[in-house]
Amino acid sequence: MEPCKFQRMIAHATLADVPLLNKLVNSAYRGDSSRKGWTTEADLLDGTRTDENAIKEFLTEPGSTILKYLEGEKIIGCVRLLKHGHQLYLGMFAVDPNLQNKGIGKKILIAAEEEAQKQNCQSIDMTVISERAELIDWYKGKGYVEVGEKKPMDFDNPSGGIPKRDLYFITLEKNLD
Repeated sequence: MEPCKFQRMIAHATLADVPLLNKLVNSAYRGDSSRKGWTTEADLLDGTRTDENAIKEFLTEPGSTILKYLEGEKIIGCVRLLKHGHQLYLGMFAVDPNLQNKGIGKKILIAAEEEAQKQNCQSIDMTVISERAELIDWYKGKGYVEVGEKKPMDFDNPSGGIPKRDLYFITLEKNLD
């Protein structure tokens, strides 16, 4: 394994990071670039995963935080966290598709769980597309469990993607107690 040339760290994203976050998230989930990694949704949805306006809204929404994983000055991973009650919702989790399967996602997930504990949250929840069996299994390996909740994939904004077939989300949760 080649040694890392740059220091890696996790920090809170700012509005200045929006263009790079947008590029990262879309490259990890949609289009040909996403096929380099294992998180692609390109066969399930058309269009983009997000846009700059949505990311700006996430950064300014009360209770919302985006963590970015930096390699030097380059953002190579991110996750959005939204506090609701005593839970922290985890979404927009992305790692550069060229760098997947190198432990970056695990480090981001650990940072998200640490952030949840700092915010006195008792659990983390998330929604995952039901057909993403490999991703669901990855989360289960990190202690997340299905809570039996299914939600239709209804998009009121096509910037989140256009389903190619009927899809639904399942909810996963991890207690932090």
